[in-house]
This record gives sequence, structure tokens and C-alpha cells, in this order.
Amino acid sequence: MLVRAYAYITSLGEEGIRSISRRAVINANYLKSQLVDIFELPYGDGTMHEFVLSGELQKKRGVKTLDIAKALLDYGFHAPTIYFPLVVSEALMIEPTESETKATLDRFVQVLYEINELVEQDQDALLQAPRKTPVRRLDETKANRQLDVRWRNENLAR
Repeated sequence: MLVRAYAYITSLGEEGIRSISRRAVINANYLKSQLVDIFELPYGDGTMHEFVLSGELQKKRGVKTLDIAKALLDYGFHAPTIYFPLVVSEALMIEPTESETKATLDRFVQVLYEINELVEQDQDALLQAPRKTPVRRLDETKANRQLDVRWRNENLAR
């Protein structure tokens, strides 16, 4: 992993690093400006390459940040970091990469608006998400109470 990171940095050079850093900051600020109408923004100043929203508005209507993150998977987006930082209730940390296109950023915004509409129109769809991934939502209570961290090779068990 370190070799890959070093190779990436070396291939970009000093000006390339500056350029991609600027783009990451622009992408984060663009997304933030598009999403503040539907999410609380606990800390608005000083956005660099990431920002934190709060899903408190959605939680008050019955859908937690975890549900939003799971729903993003059904739309083909990797779920952002949730519940961190700990000082933000229902935290949703969004960190777009420098390589995201404006079209991808706009699609991400559109999806979050669609998910926000589902909070009012079809909460069950969000509470059951993800439904289009190979692994569905786990029963987290059961997983915590019946913790099984052993790996079994099913092919050897036959």
C-alpha cells in the first residue's frame, strides 16, 4: 500500500499534488453547497477535502444515518463514514476524491435528494436497504449478541 501511495505521489510531482489537492477541496465544497438544503451542517467553516453533515433532520422523521448509508449502496455509491466524528449526532462524513467528475458529484447529490424524499414517501425501502447488493442488511443486534469471528472454509467442511 505504501509503495502504491509513493508511486502515485511521485508520478504527480509537486504541481500535480497541488492540482489534485485543489480539486479535492473544490469537490468537497461543491457537494457541501448542494446538500445543505436537506441536511444539517454542524460546522460550515473551513471545509477542505471533506465535510460533515448531520442526519438529525432525517432521524426526527424516522430514518437514521445508517439507513441513508445503506441506501447509497443500492444506488452504486460507496457509503461514506458515518457516526464519526463523535461530536456530531448522526454524522455523515463526505470526502469526495480529487478524481470525481462533476457528473458523478451531481449524481451523488441527486441520489441523496431521492433518499431524502424516500424518508417521507417510503421509509420501508430505506429501512431494508441495501436490497441490490450480494450481502443484505445484517441483523446488527443478533450479530453483537452472537459474535462469531471464526472463519470456516466451507469447501473443506464437505
